[in-house]
Amino acid sequence: MSSVADIRIDAVPEYCADESRPSENRHVFRYTITVHNGTDETVQLLARYWKITQGSGDEQEVRGKGVVGKQPLIAPGESFRYTSRAVLDMPVGVMQGAYTFCDATHARTFEVAIAPFRLAGPHQVH
Repeated sequence: MSSVADIRIDAVPEYCADESRPSENRHVFRYTITVHNGTDETVQLLARYWKITQGSGDEQEVRGKGVVGKQPLIAPGESFRYTSRAVLDMPVGVMQGAYTFCDATHARTFEVAIAPFRLAGPHQVH
């Protein structure tokens, strides 16, 4: 059986200046997530958990089924990529979380952590 370490999750954040309104404390970030299935089994992404920490220290937790309205099946050696958004009231923050998967062969559910990644508007060094 494959290990959880064989599922890799990469995150690429981007500040959306055209959608942000700093004077209204609205900072929009787009992030692209790529899930790489390095196991020898098909897996299904069932659920997500995010913890979003603003520069002020305020935290928000988000839980839900799948991602962007999907619960994708990811075959061995394949990847699944999607883009979503987060809206913060500060120009800096951090996102981290976990995805819950099920392997198609054994119907075993398992969680894979998503390492923290930084959200930062232009000219932010926080």
